[in-house]
Amino acid sequence: MHTIYSDGTWTPESLMDYLVSEQFGLVAITDHDRVDTIASLQQLATQKGLPLLAAAEISASWKSEPTDVLCYGFGPAYNELRDVAQDIAHRQSENTREVCENLQKADMSFLDSQELARLLEKPSAQQPHALVALLKTHGYGTGVPSAGKLITDAGFSWATCDIADAVDAAHRSGGVCLLAHPGRGEGYIRYDVQLLDELRKDVPIDGFEVYYPAHTPEQIAMYREYAEKHSLLTSSGSDSHGTEKKPIKYRAELSRRLLEHLGIEIQYMIG
Repeated sequence: MHTIYSDGTWTPESLMDYLVSEQFGLVAITDHDRVDTIASLQQLATQKGLPLLAAAEISASWKSEPTDVLCYGFGPAYNELRDVAQDIAHRQSENTREVCENLQKADMSFLDSQELARLLEKPSAQQPHALVALLKTHGYGTGVPSAGKLITDAGFSWATCDIADAVDAAHRSGGVCLLAHPGRGEGYIRYDVQLLDELRKDVPIDGFEVYYPAHTPEQIAMYREYAEKHSLLTSSGSDSHGTEKKPIKYRAELSRRLLEHLGIEIQYMIG
């Protein structure tokens, strides 16, 4: 799940209020490349009586292709994963600045210093989306070429870290690291058994997100079988960014190995 701390539209309070009202038993807010906000999220969750795991989604790549990872269970105080996340955010903001400069050189002079400053104040994961919206507001990219193509031609790219660095930082910080939405595609690596085998030879990944809205039943079965065969951790995610795509209440059993690894016991209610 993602809040306004990255690229979501949920405020932390509104998301938690929804989760409490729907009686979620345990949740993880995985804002993109944000480790610095976790302590405040956990404090707010404690006030609302909502159990909240320390978690983040890190923008990573393998063999130069995007493959985000979900990190769970690390300490929310200063740790090595925080350094990795802040470096990604810094490079993304520098890319935003570069794209804006190139757009100005292409005679799109609406981007004055104040608008650029407001853009750079946003979380790094929001900046590309906000820039696209800003272009359209000023009449650019509403047809062909699209606003997305305009920023790509101006040098836009997603900042990532090597997946091995993300996994290493998570482990050094006392956490675990799982592949996010391994079967999603849409610009990300879509993993099959062969690619999972290759990745595991390169990187000690702890598992992957088996249950995800875009995964087909066949993909879920394949990932579940692979995880069981190799004793890997599995997670369940809704990838909720706002009220238009609400969080999914998955059964804790689906992530049993992950939860038990993090010291969380599943108890069953009878009746």
